[in-house]
Amino acid sequence: MTARKIEVFSAGCPLCEEAVAMVERLACPSCEVEVVNMRDRKGAARARELNVRTVPAVAVNGRLAGCCTATGPDEAVLRSAGLGQPLD
Repeated sequence: MTARKIEVFSAGCPLCEEAVAMVERLACPSCEVEVVNMRDRKGAARARELNVRTVPAVAVNGRLAGCCTATGPDEAVLRSAGLGQPLD
């Protein structure tokens, strides 16, 4: 079984911490959650690849979640992107 890769882009602020907690709460056994540090050069480069413009932001399988293109993470949108749904 392949894991669903979830990337949470964070600058370590309280809102980012809330987003990380929400993603970790929603994650299922098929979800591989990675917190991407925007203060790190590698993290900032990955954010540029995905066109992240604000933090916190969440990407599911290399695609920026719809809720994160202009606003912050939204539970319903993340669920519709597959977060928390086990893969068969």
